[in-house]
Amino acid sequence: MANNYDNNNKGLRVNEMIRIREVRVIDDEGKQLGILPTPEALKMAKEKDLDLVEVSPNANPPVCKILDYGKYKFEQEKKLRDSKKNQKVLKLKEIRMQPKIGTGDLDTKAKHIQEFLDEGDKVKVTIRFRGRELAHTDLGYDVLNEVLKRLTSAYVIEKPAAMDGRNMSMTISAKAAK
Repeated sequence: MANNYDNNNKGLRVNEMIRIREVRVIDDEGKQLGILPTPEALKMAKEKDLDLVEVSPNANPPVCKILDYGKYKFEQEKKLRDSKKNQKVLKLKEIRMQPKIGTGDLDTKAKHIQEFLDEGDKVKVTIRFRGRELAHTDLGYDVLNEVLKRLTSAYVIEKPAAMDGRNMSMTISAKAAK
């Protein structure tokens, strides 16, 4: 039986940590036993070699359940692990270039962007302006449009091309398959 307070499990109170006078009790089979004094509920739990766990502390009176606390904690952790397994983490990849990029380099960068999109990642395409290049931001728009023309699969422009200090950037992602 667990006799201590568990900090990892959302502050659940267990057994002797329950300090309220009366609690609504649900037994290990899910039947409601009604409102009982806490010492009597603890005694019932100990007779069954289980724990008294406060599951709803904000109710009036608080709701406690008779169950195996170790098994309950394990089930909660298992649910958490399973939910994390099914999540897909989106990554944001960044490709940097300059406005006076050659066609061969542009092909290579477009190929890399295409690979990232095929893997399901978002891609931030950034053009860095240096010195007098800043006076010709229209060249940046031309390069970004050329990159978009060279992409083979469907994509969505999440953030259109915009200046951000000395950089121009846009964010694209793969179009979701139906």
